[in-house]
Amino acid sequence: MPSGFFGSHKSLREANKAKLLDSLYKFGAMTQVELAELTGLSAGTISTLVRQMADEGELTTSNTIRNGRRATQVELARQEGVSIGLTISTRQLHLVILDFTRASLGEHTLPLAFGHKPDDTLHRAMRLINETLTTIGAQPDEIKAIGVGLSAPVNYREKTIAIPGILPGWEGIDVITPLTKVFHVPVFVDNDSNFAALCEARVGVAAGKKNFIYVGSSYSGVGAGIISHGLLMRGVTGMAGEIGHIQVDPLGDICACGNRGCLNTVVNERRLVSLLSITHGNLTLDSLVDKAIEGDPGCRRVISDAAVRIGTVTANLCISIDPELVVVGGTLARAKEVFTDPFAEALRRLLFPNALTPIEVVPARYLETSPARGAAIYALEHLDSTVHSPGFLQGKK
Repeated sequence: MPSGFFGSHKSLREANKAKLLDSLYKFGAMTQVELAELTGLSAGTISTLVRQMADEGELTTSNTIRNGRRATQVELARQEGVSIGLTISTRQLHLVILDFTRASLGEHTLPLAFGHKPDDTLHRAMRLINETLTTIGAQPDEIKAIGVGLSAPVNYREKTIAIPGILPGWEGIDVITPLTKVFHVPVFVDNDSNFAALCEARVGVAAGKKNFIYVGSSYSGVGAGIISHGLLMRGVTGMAGEIGHIQVDPLGDICACGNRGCLNTVVNERRLVSLLSITHGNLTLDSLVDKAIEGDPGCRRVISDAAVRIGTVTANLCISIDPELVVVGGTLARAKEVFTDPFAEALRRLLFPNALTPIEVVPARYLETSPARGAAIYALEHLDSTVHSPGFLQGKK
């Protein structure tokens, strides 16, 4: 027998094992038959691998029923430890705690005053993390990693906000060091829309899709996360997808970025609620959406018009990127068809009319928590690149 046979056999097993682990980590528990279809490995190879890896404690199996037949469901063995996902915007701080199976153990949202200070906000975030850990019966030393999504363009190399004024007072702020000093774990920082796209790719409506766009609306405006060929497109500095800063009115208001008439100047919270100030008094973006869901015609009109504006700009992005799917999330998307229908109509009206594959528009699975979930998932996936595939959705650094 050739001397290299056992080495080759071991290498093949490791390659097959990596395929299996990567599939389970991306898409969660599935049957052995589904694993075989997804990985392209034979049913016998999958069965042998699953049995060996279950004996080694890497996987767990259970009996289930699929299509009326008995099947063996496979999932990653539960590991001790948690991942923290935080998002910080002009008005809110959102926290999600996930375990290693990406199940949510706890979620909290804190309102923030406009112009909140970084030191105070990070201190509140740390306190909220500890309080939530206590609530779920966990300890701070169980934290393995933290992801932080910022509602502003982020310089991916510097890990700081790239454009001053969009998240006031946070320009040049080092978010990583304070959290690292307190919790002694790796901390990852990126734009919140990028993390939202990752969430929907992993555990949301875009699972299995390699080319899609996530479009999210928040208090300060709109952002997008772009997945192209399975990779997160960040661009040279990390500012790819900042559609909120595409000009829609050359004579419009000055945007926080310094330019005039950006999309964000016409779809941010302050602008939208001002359109209803005479008839509805003081509103917030959340109360505007709530009233629209209840059927208020004025609120529905404001959201519909905003959806058309956002859909029009997204159409230009789609022509450039050619995705198979557009996922919409954020506060405005909570209005469901009041937002998604006019958004989809505006999008399709401006795309190629005879396209072979029309672009589908779907609401995010996690409408308002995708960014924080994605931050926690990203942190988990970067803990151990030998187990959790580093290539998918990292993008260029």
